[in-house]
Amino acid sequence: MATTDTRDVDNLPPGTDPATDAPADATTPAGATTPAGADAAGTGAQAGAGTDAQTGAGVEPGARGGAGMDGDRPLRSRERREEILRVATDRGPASVEQLAQRFGVTASTIRRDLARLSESGRLARTYGGAIAVPGGPELSLPQRDSQAHDAKLAIARWAATRIEPGSSILLDAGTTVALLARELPTDAGLTVTTTSLPVLGNLHARDDVTTYCLGGRLRTLSDAFVGPLTEAALERLSFDTVFLGADGVTSDGGLCEAEPDQTRLKELMARRARAVYVLVHAAKLNHRPFHSWARLAGPWTLVTDADAPAEVVEEFRAAGRDLVIVSREGSG
Repeated sequence: MATTDTRDVDNLPPGTDPATDAPADATTPAGATTPAGADAAGTGAQAGAGTDAQTGAGVEPGARGGAGMDGDRPLRSRERREEILRVATDRGPASVEQLAQRFGVTASTIRRDLARLSESGRLARTYGGAIAVPGGPELSLPQRDSQAHDAKLAIARWAATRIEPGSSILLDAGTTVALLARELPTDAGLTVTTTSLPVLGNLHARDDVTTYCLGGRLRTLSDAFVGPLTEAALERLSFDTVFLGADGVTSDGGLCEAEPDQTRLKELMARRARAVYVLVHAAKLNHRPFHSWARLAGPWTLVTDADAPAEVVEEFRAAGRDLVIVSREGSG
């Protein structure tokens, strides 16, 4: 019974024709077969099923015509690794099974690819898959404060119009949410709970707002509290509305942050409120800078600015996301 050729065509001996496994100046007699154990990559696979009838080049099982094809040609291993890196960067954590199905190759081939990418420092291995290594360090809150300031302010002003008099609201960490604290309506009988030091700073002189702080471990990069103590306090409260920030948001509903403590807290915040808004400027749409992800179980509304590319907006709406595009004047 013929077995599948799983050769890595990038690792053939020097002077070998990748189409035939023979020296470049050699010819193959009609009807000749590859001896058992002559697999060029050292795997012991034989030519047969999975071999191109015209060229003799190895094709992974299921690859012909599959997602891993470049036109009618199966991806070489180097090309496939670049595609794996792109998938992990663009779409977040990827499993071996998902990648094997996508590229029409075996799970063992994908594991070899992931090992090579991990050795180069371009991917980090996880249980059953891999994640992209972030491109740079996390910026501090003061460093982020000036980025897209006009867009953040417009989003904050729109969000302030969603707040009903007498309501109880929960404000997350982040620069856009901190701006919302400045834009809260006056004399509205609001109760505000937050984990954010900048939010507290913006509200400390507001006698018309009742303000609570959820303590815990102070995360200095985000100037906010996280951790088990914060979560325990939050479990005792409920809110009319929560406004969340994020380092990135994907069309499949993922919120990206630098640490698991942050994403776990966001998931809990969303569960404690009747209405959930995620406030991010356009550059954060489909942005995946870090490894930690929050998945919001219930319905929520994504609020961004008018710089969002039309194709990205369409992708989010096609995925069923409730999306609000805010003009620079702060109107939706």
